[in-house]
Amino acid sequence: MKIYRLAVVLSLFFLSCGQKTKVEKEVEGIPVDVKVERFDKVFFESKPEDLPKVKKQYPFFFPAGNDDKIWLEKMQEPIWREVYQEVQKKYSNFEPLRKEFNNLFQHVKYYFPKTKTPKVITIIGEMDYNAKAIYADSLVIVALELYLGKEHKFYQFPNYLKQNFEERQIMPDVVSSFSYRNIPVSNDKTLLSQMIFEGKQLYAKDLLLPEYTDAEKMGYTPEQIKWCEENESYMWRYFIESEMLYSADPKLNTRFITPAPFSKFYLEIDNDSPGRTGAWIGWQIVRSYMKNNNNVSLAELFKIEPKEIFEKSKYKPKK
Repeated sequence: MKIYRLAVVLSLFFLSCGQKTKVEKEVEGIPVDVKVERFDKVFFESKPEDLPKVKKQYPFFFPAGNDDKIWLEKMQEPIWREVYQEVQKKYSNFEPLRKEFNNLFQHVKYYFPKTKTPKVITIIGEMDYNAKAIYADSLVIVALELYLGKEHKFYQFPNYLKQNFEERQIMPDVVSSFSYRNIPVSNDKTLLSQMIFEGKQLYAKDLLLPEYTDAEKMGYTPEQIKWCEENESYMWRYFIESEMLYSADPKLNTRFITPAPFSKFYLEIDNDSPGRTGAWIGWQIVRSYMKNNNNVSLAELFKIEPKEIFEKSKYKPKK
């Protein structure tokens, strides 16, 4: 009997590997050629008198009403020129990343065939960690000053933010922006709904970034992923016993969904927990749903109401 079970397990394993290979082969055959424009180089290597030409070439980076003095100061300010030099040291050769973008958008077009292949434009922004990478239909804008490595001397940010200022976070950030733009916002404002909303965009990374680790998809360290896995049933029981799942209290969002140094259970475990544990649980719910409803496409998943996903997920945390 044991030998039979082992044979079944191995058969399923090789079948799943075969299916993955089939998908990846189809993805590889999708023609995509991502173009990259280095606006950061154009801007900082232009002479002040050439600013009008730069504005004409990239009007969307120069909001109406802003005095040219602002841009001229940034162009010549020593600290910003130092930032530019640091960006060039790290990203002088952008071709490896361009290939990663190509691979990402081959996957995007596989699951969303009507999606246009966007142009990637690199910038040096204003150190705004809420706008590190932005997907906007025909454009992907990447603020390279926020991907210099978590230990970079420029970063005066809390560790929970800095840990994602790595090159390896560019693609996950782009997928997050793509997903947030394409997942309809539900009228359901409960914590469970928000958890599943986040779970959808994290599940998108499972399909669009298959070579990335769960830690990279989540923006966690490996240790933080391990903590969630080990405490999954404990967290789930806490949400249920505290009657939080169907609560629309906006404070729950900051406690369990938005980036934070830790989640706020108001228990001894808080200091050991990572932030966004509610989003991580939502991811596991969506994974469970898709495992039990594997005929649902990613595009269809985005549109399904959170309540239906939860009810059909048959989610049970691992013991």
